[in-house]
Amino acid sequence: MATERVTERSDGVMTERVIERDAGTTYVDAGGGSGMGGVLIGIAVLALVAVVAFFLLQSNRNDTLRTEAVTGAASTVAESAAGAAQGVSNAASRAADAVKPVD
Repeated sequence: MATERVTERSDGVMTERVIERDAGTTYVDAGGGSGMGGVLIGIAVLALVAVVAFFLLQSNRNDTLRTEAVTGAASTVAESAAGAAQGVSNAASRAADAVKPVD
């Protein structure tokens, strides 16, 4: 009759099962890990996505602020030009009123 000895070890991540038979044959079955490496890779990818999203949102915010600044400056220039045109118009009217018609 064949004698068989089974030894199992587990380190929390991997389980190893060793089967020894008296005929000198040894089988080693190293069970897969708990998938901790996959979890760590998933967390790293999630962190990378969060960092990229943060920088894209910051870039969008900066573009919006820059656009608002340019729009505000253009409005101020337009208001100044309109005020200057009104001033020239008023001055021309006063000058025309001051000139007496020649008879």
